[in-house]
Amino acid sequence: MEKARFEKMLASEEVATLITALGTGIGVEGFDPGQLRYHRIIIMTDADVDGSHIRTLLLTFFYRQMKDLVERGHVYIAEPPLYKVTARKQALYVKDDKDLQDYVLAAALKGASLSSKENTDHLEGDALEGLCGQYFEVRGIVDRLRRRYDPAVLWGLSLLPALSEGAGPEAQSHYAAALSSRLTAQAVTASDHTVAYEARVQPAETGPGWLLLVELERHGLKRQTRLPGTLFSTTDYQCIAAWGEMLRAKFGGALLVRRGEKETSAHGFDAAIDWLMREARRSITIQRYKGLGEMNPDQLWETTMDPAQRRLSRVTVEDAVSADEIFQVLMGDEVEPRRRFIEENAFNVTNLDI
Repeated sequence: MEKARFEKMLASEEVATLITALGTGIGVEGFDPGQLRYHRIIIMTDADVDGSHIRTLLLTFFYRQMKDLVERGHVYIAEPPLYKVTARKQALYVKDDKDLQDYVLAAALKGASLSSKENTDHLEGDALEGLCGQYFEVRGIVDRLRRRYDPAVLWGLSLLPALSEGAGPEAQSHYAAALSSRLTAQAVTASDHTVAYEARVQPAETGPGWLLLVELERHGLKRQTRLPGTLFSTTDYQCIAAWGEMLRAKFGGALLVRRGEKETSAHGFDAAIDWLMREARRSITIQRYKGLGEMNPDQLWETTMDPAQRRLSRVTVEDAVSADEIFQVLMGDEVEPRRRFIEENAFNVTNLDI
């Protein structure tokens, strides 16, 4: 804990071994960075929550007890791959989910094209790749907000022209009616006839302003999503609305998506990309490494230990300060900062290991 005495920390066998291995000593009078035995100190942990916790603890230790080593650029973080991807007997190690998505998308777009059934023009190559980049940017926004708002409602916002926070009551009411209609029609198009949406404008629950209450009813059960008027002035909403505006300008109605000799119709760009990605994954084997211990010795050497292949990130003082601040909030004696941190970040958690 934060109040643990310096002597208690030194009583840890692991910490004592680390100090001995580095050769620098420790403490105000005993620490001498000139005695460091290694040019690089590499922190190597698993790519899961436990590994992140251990990394934070080690960064805090170096920042508080051996800050000179951080300032001189001796401390690094190893970046072991999270995935191994095999396609056509060729193996590739991929750093994280973003890199995996990029890899699968690149494979999916080879020989792919997209067109509207109402328009003979088709999109392929760099143009389609650029559009996919914009789509995944918007999808990232929706994924980030989905713990606060129904993702189907967020995507529904892209189906209508943009609404501003300062819009008048009449414009708000028209928008609510149009959103109800489009969301319900979208569900019917997806063969879900048990769903009905109703959106209506209400005064804000606290302070001035307004909110858009969207109610989903399925099999007699209701679920509500409250979109505050302030949401419509955010960059996130503007990106969602701009995405929809661009799609309406490029395509109309159902889409026709092709990849090689295969083709299918799709109701929406997201459905088209999902189909392309599924097709690409059929010829790809993906293995996820939760921990370094799950790798064979040769894999560990090839991905994380080999100086010619490994990925390292040098730790800056800013990195260490950030880790120290998080450690102090979560492990300190003050309850209020810890409660506030958890409340502010709980909705942003992804890939939680339980």
